[in-house]
Amino acid sequence: MQTFNLARFLFAFFLFTSFSSAWPWPPSVQNFDGLIQRRQESDSKSDTSPAETGKAQTTKADNPSKTAANTAEATSKGATNTKSGPTRATKSGTEKTSAAASKTQSINPVLPPGGVNMITPSALAQTSYYKIGDYVTFGWNFTSLSVKPAKIDVYVTCQTNQGSYTIANNATFEPTMNVVWDTKPDATGTAPLLTETYTLVIKDASKDVTAIAQAGRLGAYDQFAFGMYTPQAYTPLNQGWKCATCSGAMSSTDLHALKFMLGMCIITILSFTWFAGGFGTFF
Repeated sequence: MQTFNLARFLFAFFLFTSFSSAWPWPPSVQNFDGLIQRRQESDSKSDTSPAETGKAQTTKADNPSKTAANTAEATSKGATNTKSGPTRATKSGTEKTSAAASKTQSINPVLPPGGVNMITPSALAQTSYYKIGDYVTFGWNFTSLSVKPAKIDVYVTCQTNQGSYTIANNATFEPTMNVVWDTKPDATGTAPLLTETYTLVIKDASKDVTAIAQAGRLGAYDQFAFGMYTPQAYTPLNQGWKCATCSGAMSSTDLHALKFMLGMCIITILSFTWFAGGFGTFF
């Protein structure tokens, strides 16, 4: 009985298998395997571009024997492009950043602007006067400089004739500097010097004199004033020279003082004589 049942089961199984193989299945069921995608084994494969992935899939469909080689080539190209792109961009950005940093110097904005300390003549001395036609020497040093200028301009100005007299143009910067000014008319080459007050100007050659002084940088210095005068020609005494501020007579102040002294003496003598005569001293 059991053998008969087993034979019936095997007959039914083979019959169902033959029937399933011969049955005309629809196309949608035959392409069912294409709807199922394989799981990606590594995240590194995601770097492959869509175009390369499509190419690899097409190659796999056309020639399965070349699938592995094409996929490896596409993955290698994608990895190479990914590596070289960021590396080159990072290197170029680093070079530009280094170049920009070398040209920029950080300066504390609370620092005072650079200045000038006069040495010759001393800043503590009284107003200096120089004779027109002589050589005049100026000396100074710089203070509070965080950025040193490359070149320095030095000139003299006069408000009366609006003249400007160049002493040094584009002079090389040094911490302590000295210049000599030849005040002869043929040496100045500009408007004649007058008996007036002049101002010494020291500034950065790359900046205008009206530029606002910045922290740690040299601003235009125009705080030193001095006088220039024209000497009078020598005239001997026997040729009629006279002192314009001198006189052989006493001044009015001295004359009034002398009169006051004489009057007080006379009053004192008369008063003493009258007082003493009242007591019979003289009579």
